[in-house]
Amino acid sequence: MSALSQGVVMLTGASRGLGRAMALALAGQGARLALCGATGGATLDAVAAEARAAGAGAVSTHGFDVADAAACAAAVAAAEAALGPLTALVNNAGLGMRLISERFTTEPAPFWQADPAAWQRIVATNVNGAFHMARAAAPGMVARGAGKIVNISTSDVTMVRRGYAPYGPSKAALEAASRIWAQDLQGTGVTCNVFLPGGAADTDLLPPGPDRRGADGNLLSPAVMAAGIVWLCGPWSDGTTGRRFIGRFWPDPGDPPPAAACPPVPRPAIL
Repeated sequence: MSALSQGVVMLTGASRGLGRAMALALAGQGARLALCGATGGATLDAVAAEARAAGAGAVSTHGFDVADAAACAAAVAAAEAALGPLTALVNNAGLGMRLISERFTTEPAPFWQADPAAWQRIVATNVNGAFHMARAAAPGMVARGAGKIVNISTSDVTMVRRGYAPYGPSKAALEAASRIWAQDLQGTGVTCNVFLPGGAADTDLLPPGPDRRGADGNLLSPAVMAAGIVWLCGPWSDGTTGRRFIGRFWPDPGDPPPAAACPPVPRPAIL
């Protein structure tokens, strides 16, 4: 029996990309999964079916917008009613630069040309959404004296890359919030860490096409998230908090992260 077979993990942005890869990795360890998507529907249901086939202990699905605080609270309550108290929350839901420009990987998108409504949607999802979810899940975790919050981020260079506002700054804000949350949770038994692929990944955040690549010219498989998310959501990471982990350097599920996967980050650091 896997050490994660008693775990209840809530994962936002689970319909595709990094979220789907992490859901299937956790399912393979027998975790019970609350899979969340912005609208629910057939795509999320298909991932749920894959997760069940991969060995998940149980699966529930929840369609809602993480930018809506009340909807987040209701979803956490529904997930716990269906599966039991959460042992981990993975904040993966995110919107990218395609809302600003479909050509952002080849033509930098000046911030003054960004549509204000699109800007607000990205920040509302990437920053406020993670806060709403953590705010809903944390009290129960603190009361139980155990729990893990994992916030999915991006590479340092992306945070400050020309033409990448507001996506880059939204992830910088999430990482700053993660540092604060880890300190706020100190001594409660609840941890908060940051996890990222370590480069552009083959997801819908990138425009489609034959030359689909990130600004660095690379394209990682979403599967780079599999090994690390198992470790971060399981008992192996107990007591580890306020850290930043990079998926593409991780060897096997459950293995401790090698040094390359968790380089030290000065506190505070100015990018």
